[in-house]
Amino acid sequence: MQRRTFVKSFVGAMAMTPLVTFFPANLSLASELGRKKLQRAIDVLDQATASKQVESAVLYVQQRDAVVSQSFGKAASADAMFLLGSITKPINIAAVMKQFDEGKFALTDRVKKYLPKFTGDGRDEVTIGHLLTHTSGLPDQVADNAELRKNHAPLGEFAEHAMREPLGFAAGSQYGYSSMGILLATRIAEIVSGADILTLVAETVLQPLEMKHSVQGLGAFEIGSLVRCQMDGAAPESGGGDPTSKEWDWNSAYWRKLGAPWGGLHASAPDIGRFLAEFLYQQGKVVKPATALRMTTNQNPRGLTPRGLGFDVGPLSGSKGCSENTFGHTGSTGTLCWADPASETICVVLTSLPRRAVQPHPRELAADQVALATET
Repeated sequence: MQRRTFVKSFVGAMAMTPLVTFFPANLSLASELGRKKLQRAIDVLDQATASKQVESAVLYVQQRDAVVSQSFGKAASADAMFLLGSITKPINIAAVMKQFDEGKFALTDRVKKYLPKFTGDGRDEVTIGHLLTHTSGLPDQVADNAELRKNHAPLGEFAEHAMREPLGFAAGSQYGYSSMGILLATRIAEIVSGADILTLVAETVLQPLEMKHSVQGLGAFEIGSLVRCQMDGAAPESGGGDPTSKEWDWNSAYWRKLGAPWGGLHASAPDIGRFLAEFLYQQGKVVKPATALRMTTNQNPRGLTPRGLGFDVGPLSGSKGCSENTFGHTGSTGTLCWADPASETICVVLTSLPRRAVQPHPRELAADQVALATET
């Protein structure tokens, strides 16, 4: 089927016109009602940037072959590259699971098999599966996170500290969101693959999916070409509220170059759409279809917070009205993405406003309208 691309408004004159690709007329997104509802999502971000509450934003929505992509505020184009925050996690875990597909580890393998220092005080029972589902007992951040960042520590030093952190609970008994669990999972992937995680992500995820406006760390991109994060209301672990954090906060050269596997990847909204499509349609470009399904469905026992491998899963991982099969992730830098198999919809909202800065956040308000516009 040959694509037809048109530049046209949804309803009336618009200050900024989105790029819309239309296909079958029965698509909810391509219907008149769907377009009117989607205009409400556009209005949310238009108003948020016009009022200067949000400096930069991009909206990307895809339903089957219908696509809408628009930039707002200081974002130069829809391809503007944002610091993703925790949306980095599923992208890194996709690189980890590529090693799984190649038979280099099992989810039931004990972490200590690859990281011998990770032993004692309950650590011996922690598996790679626990790391990927946030049930390892490891904390979100190491106790001396700020000190490590102030000293511009490399990723290896963060991993060494993470291996010494006391567990908050016995492996598999509870759910506790853990950036450090993701870090150790990527450290294992480095060991079994022989490549550093920045290279591994580039070669196994970004390149196969043609994510040309994405990079973990800085790579060949100039820091000035990336969207600036607003720091008012930023998470404390990122330097928010600390006037001395300029050399290690989200906008610092140190953090942008580090490429932390729990929050240091830069990407455009359309590129995140390409990443989600790999899992929505189980394309097999990065991981096997069966692995994609495993990553996007609940792997935790009943009674614990539902979690896939790297992904949030279930209706709470999306917006109001999304189906129980939805999967996605959010980022503390002000980002959000989800894919709903029921309506075959992908939604990406990238903003420069930290998640904690305001509630409800414009990213949620816009995404809620996307869910309404694209429901089947």
